Amino acid sequence: MGILNVTPDSFSDGGIFLSREKAVTRARQMAAEGADMIDVGGESTRPAAHPVSVQEEMDRVIPVIEFLREETSLPISIDTSKPEVMCAAVAAGAGFINDVRALQDAGALEAAAALRVPVCLMHMQGEPRTMQVEPRYRDVLTDVRDFLRARLQAAQAAGIPLQQLVIDPGFGFGKTLAHNMALLRGLMTLQTLGAPLLVGLSRKSLIGKALGLPVEGRMQASVALALMAVQNGARLVRVHDVAPTVEALRMWQAVYSDVVDGQN
Repeated sequence: MGILNVTPDSFSDGGIFLSREKAVTRARQMAAEGADMIDVGGESTRPAAHPVSVQEEMDRVIPVIEFLREETSLPISIDTSKPEVMCAAVAAGAGFINDVRALQDAGALEAAAALRVPVCLMHMQGEPRTMQVEPRYRDVLTDVRDFLRARLQAAQAAGIPLQQLVIDPGFGFGKTLAHNMALLRGLMTLQTLGAPLLVGLSRKSLIGKALGLPVEGRMQASVALALMAVQNGARLVRVHDVAPTVEALRMWQAVYSDVVDGQN
């Protein structure tokens, strides 16, 4: 899943792809590099981020989605928590909803059920403005698993079949470095919930905290984390650096497909 932020304040690429032309050029590049899906977002969810209005978010993402639908056959994801934006984005051509609030906003469950497209439910402790202020858990893996189980049940009760649901443990969303590391090591236990795992670790602050690297120097570590996530059960990885991630995953797949097929 290639990341396409059409925002002025995202932590890694804010302001770079605000114009429709630059956004579409970037989407074409990611498609050529091997992306399987483009995730379009119009509201930053970085720590301390401030919310934007429904209209402002739609003004950012809808023209891009409409143009992408004409320019590429790749599935398009809309990264939003607002039911109004979900509806407008799907009408414009998006076929996947990626919600960091796990359909908890008023009307989001009903909107997603009516739209009949796959949905990703993510765990976040608190809100973007405050989520990194001393996050605490009894046990991070158990707490995240219990939250995601409850949201899966709520989505199914609203009429969204399990086959259309994806879960995301929400790396960096209300979690310390230790929490993130524990989640990654125990990621496979989330498979017991019965939904595919989406993981977003690309350029996250945990890399900076662990290795002392600035955002622009986190590509290699991001690729390593994506590979670890797939080894631990992730089916989708949300990344900024598509080409090196695709190469690493294809190499991993080539090695282990030989083992499975019994080839030399």
